[in-house]
Amino acid sequence: MGTILEPERPHHTGSGDTVPSTMRTDTPADASEHARTARKGGAPPPDLELLVHGVGGTTPEEMLGDPRTSPVTGDETAAVYRRADDIDAEQRPPEDREGPDRDGPIREAYVWCNLTSGNSSRALWLLLLPFMVANLAHWMRPPADRRERTVRTYGLLVRLVALTLSVLLIAGACEVALDLVAWQCAGSADCAGGKSWLGFLSPENHGWWSQPGRRLALAAVLPGALTGLLWYLSNRTWSAYEASPPLERPVDESAPEAGNRPALCLPGFWYGRRIVARLRAAHTAAGFLTIAAGLTLPTTTYDREPGGSGLQDTAGWALLTLLCAGAVTVVAVVCYRGRSESKVDGELDRITITALPGAALAVLALSVLYAGWSRPGWVSTHQLPGNEAFCAIAIGEGALIVTMAVCALVLHRAAPGRTPLYGLAGPAVAVLACGLGAVLAGGVAQRFADWLDGGGTPGEGPGIAPPVLLTWLATAIPALLLVLVVLLVIFTVRVWRVRNRLLPTIMDGYPGERPDAVRTRRIAATIARAGLTDSAPWIVGPVAFLTLLFGALCVTAAWVTDEVPGRAADGAPGAVDAAAQTAQALGSWLMGLAFLMLVTFARRAYRSPSARRTIGILWDVGTFWPRAAHPFAPPCYAERAVPDLTWRMETWTREHGGRLVISGHSQGSVLAAAAVWQVDHRTRGQVALLTYGSPLERLYGRWFPAYFGPTQLLSLHGEVRCWRNLWRYTDPIGGPIKLPDGSGPEVDCDALKDPLAYGRTPEHPLPAPILGHGDYQADPAFDRERAGLLARLPEQTPPPAAEEAAGQMSSGRSSG
Repeated sequence: MGTILEPERPHHTGSGDTVPSTMRTDTPADASEHARTARKGGAPPPDLELLVHGVGGTTPEEMLGDPRTSPVTGDETAAVYRRADDIDAEQRPPEDREGPDRDGPIREAYVWCNLTSGNSSRALWLLLLPFMVANLAHWMRPPADRRERTVRTYGLLVRLVALTLSVLLIAGACEVALDLVAWQCAGSADCAGGKSWLGFLSPENHGWWSQPGRRLALAAVLPGALTGLLWYLSNRTWSAYEASPPLERPVDESAPEAGNRPALCLPGFWYGRRIVARLRAAHTAAGFLTIAAGLTLPTTTYDREPGGSGLQDTAGWALLTLLCAGAVTVVAVVCYRGRSESKVDGELDRITITALPGAALAVLALSVLYAGWSRPGWVSTHQLPGNEAFCAIAIGEGALIVTMAVCALVLHRAAPGRTPLYGLAGPAVAVLACGLGAVLAGGVAQRFADWLDGGGTPGEGPGIAPPVLLTWLATAIPALLLVLVVLLVIFTVRVWRVRNRLLPTIMDGYPGERPDAVRTRRIAATIARAGLTDSAPWIVGPVAFLTLLFGALCVTAAWVTDEVPGRAADGAPGAVDAAAQTAQALGSWLMGLAFLMLVTFARRAYRSPSARRTIGILWDVGTFWPRAAHPFAPPCYAERAVPDLTWRMETWTREHGGRLVISGHSQGSVLAAAAVWQVDHRTRGQVALLTYGSPLERLYGRWFPAYFGPTQLLSLHGEVRCWRNLWRYTDPIGGPIKLPDGSGPEVDCDALKDPLAYGRTPEHPLPAPILGHGDYQADPAFDRERAGLLARLPEQTPPPAAEEAAGQMSSGRSSG
C-alpha cells in the first residue's frame, strides 16, 4: 500500500473490459506533478468521497452506480474500487471527467464483505459462537475513568470465563470420545456388538486394544485433533485477517494528549498480536491438559485400588502433579497480561507461546503412555470416573460471572449513564456465552448417547448415558423456551399497540395526500417493529438471569441426587413425575436439535443473502471487536478494515491535498468513525464524516459505553472537522447520535421521510417502497448533506512535493 495506483497490472472492470495499462503508468511523484500541472492557475485539488458499505456487503458496481469498476488498491479480501473512467481522475480537471462524479467529488468504494462472508466453509465459524459472545463481554463494561484496578479486574474475569469455555468444549469432546464411545459403548458387548467399527475395541475379542486404558488412549486422538484445529484456525485467521499493522506516524504535538482521548484513538487498539498469541498458547495448553486429565483421573482411580501396582500408582501421582502445575501455569499466563493499546505492541512472548503448548502436549503424551500401560484386570463399568468435572466447570463459571457482575455494578455506580441492564450487560452476555457452550457440548453428547443406545432415553436404564448434569441442563431448555415464547408474545402485543398509536400521526408527514388504510398500517407497523431494537435489553436480561438461575438449580440437583430428572422424580406426585419425564425427553432432543440447527442455519446464512442480512448485524457486531478475551473466537475484521481505511485517507490526502468525505452506511459507519479516530490531527482537518443508517449510538453507544458512549462520541464530534448523520424512524438498526452538546452544528439531520411518497405522484408514478435500513443514497437529502459537508471543509492548497510526502510516510511503510 505504499503506492496509490499500481502501474503494470491491467485491471478488469465489472463489464469484462480491461483498463489499458497506459492509464496507470505514473509513479506517485509523476502523478502529483501531473495533478499540479492540470490545476493551472492555482485551482484547488480534487475532492474524494470514500464509501464504506454496511452489513451483508455489496458489490463495487452497486456502490458506485456503474457496471465498469476497477480496483485501485487492495486484494481479493478487501479493496478500494473506482469507476473505470475515474482511475486517473486526479490528473484531470473536473470538466474532463465523465459520469455522476463530474460535478461532485471523486467516488471510491471500500469493499470489505469478504472479511465476514464468503464460501460456505466459513459457516463453521458459527460453531465458535460461544467464544465470540464471551469476547463481546470484555467490551461491554461500563465506562470508568478513575477505577483502573476495577477495570483490570473485570477484564481478567472475562478472560477466565473465556478459558473455562475452551475447557468446556474440549471436555465435551472428551465426553463423547472417551466416555460414551471408548469407555461405555466399547466396554459393553451389547453396544459394541452391533457396531463393526468398534469390534476391535471390544473386550469380547481379547485384542490388544481391549483394555480400557488403551481404548481411552486411542479415543484421545479426537479431542486432541479438535484442540489442534482450534489452534490452527486461530493462527491462520490472525495471519489472514488481523495481521495488518496500523499506520505509524510521527507524534503530532498539536493533537490532544493521548491520556485524555478515547481508547479507539490509541495507536495499538487495532493490533492485538501479543495478547492473542499469549491467549492462544494458554487455551491450547488448557485443551491438551483437559484431555490429559480425562485420561489420567480414571486411570489413577483404578491404580489406587487395593492390589494395584505401586509403580503405576507413583507414575499416576507424578502425572497429577504435572497436571496441577500446568493448570496453574495456564491460569497465571491468562491473568498476567491484558491488552496493550497505548502503543503498537509487535513483540511476542516467544518462550510462552512455544513452551506452554509444547509442555502441555508432552504431558498429554505421557498420559497416553500411562493409560496404555497394561492392566489386565481393569474392566470399564458405568460412566467414566471424573464426570464431576462438568459440575466443577459450571460452578467456576457461575462464581466468575457473579464476581464480574459486582465489578460492573461498581463501575456503573462510578459513572452512571444510558447503559443497558444497569451496567450488567457484560455479565449477562457472559451467561449467554456459557449457556451456548453448554448447549453445544451437551447437545453433541446427548445425541451421541441416544444414537449409541439405540433410541433409549439417555440416563434411563442400564444403557449408554452422558453425565447427569448434562441431562439436567437439557431438562431446563423447555422451560427457558417457554419464557422466550412469553417474551415474544409480549413484544408482539407491544408492536401492535405502538402501531395503533402511530396510525393517526402518519398522514402528518404527507399533507394533502389521500389516506389509504392499508398503506398507513404498513408504514406504522414498520416503525413499530423498528423500535424493537431498543427493547433488546428486556430480552437479554431476563434470559440471562433465568439461564443463570436454571444452571444453579441443575448443578444443585445433579450434585444432590446423582440421578437424571426422570429418576429423581420417582415417588413424586404423578403430575411432577410426568412433567420431569417429558422435560427430560424433550430437552434431550432440543439440545441435540439446537446443535444441528446452528450448523444448518450457518450454511444457509452464507449462501442466502436474506438469511445473511437477518443475522448479519449481530455477527458483524460480534466480529468487529478484537479478540481480547478468547483467541478461538472468529477473526476481527476491523483489525484489517480500520488500518485499510486509515492508510487510504492518510496517503490520499498527503498525495493530493484534497478534501475527503468518508461516507459509511450501517456497520460501515462504525468502521468509518474508528478510522477517523486513528488518523492524525492534520488529516482530520481535511476529513468530513457522513454516516447513515448508523448504529453508533443506538447499538454501540448503549452496549459498549466505554468505547462509544456519549463522552467518546462527543470527543469525535470535536476532533473531526464536520459530521452529519442521516436516519429514519423505519430503520431497525440506525438511529440518531443524540450528542449531549449544544454548541456547534448539529450532527443529526431531521428524520428522513420514508417512504419518500405516500401515494402516486408525478415524481413517483409507482408506489414508493419503504426503504427502512437501505438505499439512503436514493434520498435527495444524501447529496445535499454531502455537498454541505464539503462546503464546511476549508479549501485546500496543492500538496507538498511528493518527496516530502513520501518522507513523512516512510515510517508507516516500513512498519507494514
